[in-house]
Amino acid sequence: MAIEQTLVLIKPDGIQRGLIGEIIKRFEQRGLKIVGLKMKYIDKEFAKKHYPVTEEWYNKVGKNTLDDCEKYGVCIEKNIGTKEPLEIGKKVHQWNVDLLISGPVIAMVLEGVHAIESARKMAGETIPNLAQIGTIRGDFTGVSALSANIKGKAVYNLVHTSKNKEEAGADIKLWFEKKELHDYKLAHQEHFF
Repeated sequence: MAIEQTLVLIKPDGIQRGLIGEIIKRFEQRGLKIVGLKMKYIDKEFAKKHYPVTEEWYNKVGKNTLDDCEKYGVCIEKNIGTKEPLEIGKKVHQWNVDLLISGPVIAMVLEGVHAIESARKMAGETIPNLAQIGTIRGDFTGVSALSANIKGKAVYNLVHTSKNKEEAGADIKLWFEKKELHDYKLAHQEHFF
């Protein structure tokens, strides 16, 4: 069976909006087991480790922003200050870091069958206005990337979920020591695992 572990973060915006219980409840109802859980403040260096980026990432994000500006008739230079994809991507990265250090973060390691895929589906699309109703982002926020970028801030999308097995392993290793992860059996585990 495909029992996996994945990292889920409730970002400062999710905590500030009082959604901790609702978010955790949804993962537990899905049958995912919490094997690690903590709340902590992180600094800028830690946030940069959480959001490692490449020039390819910067350019992709910058190009997406340029495409959104063109689609909605927004003057990119007036609202973001540049039309260079690399520079736009660097700004977005900094805004993501700023959001993650703006308040406490709840980090959870979830375990279960196809936990990585399940957690991502439950979170919904990264950009909330594209997320389906019934997902965490689709139900609790509707901000667009462009609206956030124009305001010079990150997309407030409540949660982070690891995107694949490799990222989940790196995320868990960054956020948790091995001794902080717990093995126990849920009463309903035979129905889910």
